[in-house]
Amino acid sequence: MAAASIHPTALIDPAAELDGSVQVGPYAVIGPHVRIGAGTQIGAHCVIEGHTSIGAGNRIFQFASIGTPPQDKKYAGEPTRLKIGAGNTIREFVTISTGTVQDEGVTRVGDDNWIMAYVHIAHDCQLGSHLILANAVQLAGHVHMGDWVFLGGLTGVHQFVRIGAHAMTAFQTRLAQDLPPFVTAGGNPAEAQSINAEGLRRRGFSAERIVLIKQMHRLLYRKGLTLEAARQQIDALRGELAEADADIALMQEFLSRATRGIVR
Repeated sequence: MAAASIHPTALIDPAAELDGSVQVGPYAVIGPHVRIGAGTQIGAHCVIEGHTSIGAGNRIFQFASIGTPPQDKKYAGEPTRLKIGAGNTIREFVTISTGTVQDEGVTRVGDDNWIMAYVHIAHDCQLGSHLILANAVQLAGHVHMGDWVFLGGLTGVHQFVRIGAHAMTAFQTRLAQDLPPFVTAGGNPAEAQSINAEGLRRRGFSAERIVLIKQMHRLLYRKGLTLEAARQQIDALRGELAEADADIALMQEFLSRATRGIVR
């Protein structure tokens, strides 16, 4: 470790593995099983514990609590893990727990995520990359989330819910069922509203590709079809636009695993 990068009041266990370019602020506490990659910045009063691996170029703001034991009464001290990728921004008072042996034993956070203040990411969550979790989003255990998801402030997500890539929720949404890819939802309980068209445009989706995604949305939500019938008609869209075939495959794979039912 580069001594100049570590504030003298920080408490870092000698067994912790920190790249020499890591910066650690005042009164931070870092436990023995923690590994932190190059260029990551740890703010004042952060606590990082557990079997936690943090990649390069993250910025973790003051008072975050990372790698804490699961808030699960079944947890009995097993050496479960937390893996955080690269380039994430983790703001004040964020809490992220390690996994449980009832699942894979690991909580995962991908790359380039923007995680705002007071967000809670519970045990065994599996988060993708390029996410925006606005202030006070609360994820219960075992939530799975694809890439490019945006969750509005104070969104609450029930345990075991799955959220597809490019989906979006409004402010104060209560999400208790799976939210398919591309779909926006809001309300308490959540109701599907439209597709995340503006987000798709910003990510370079062509107008033709967005039109086909809107067709999938209509089949799911506007035609009065059963889920199975909607899936059959969605599958029939394959080949209409080559660049959208991957979007159809993404939707079909998600719907095939929607064991909690989907937001309607």
